Amino acid sequence: MSLSFPNQSRSYEEAGKRIRFIGHDGMFEIPFFAGADLFPAATSEAGYLNAFDVARVAIYKAARRAYSGARRPTYVLTRADFG
Repeated sequence: MSLSFPNQSRSYEEAGKRIRFIGHDGMFEIPFFAGADLFPAATSEAGYLNAFDVARVAIYKAARRAYSGARRPTYVLTRADFG
């Protein structure tokens, strides 16, 4: 199966300064995180979540590339994943 994102929910984790979202490979949930540094203009939880929504297509594309490269239990996307 390929990675999909049927659930559009996401949440901001203040402690890790990152946004959590979930991908699905068949029946398996794959946790992803996008570091807050990917959204330099954001300054609040609402700002980070809005920036994530605006960049959602690019984030999902980067997540698919990261996932196809190596199967891990958790993925943290960084700027390098978008190049």
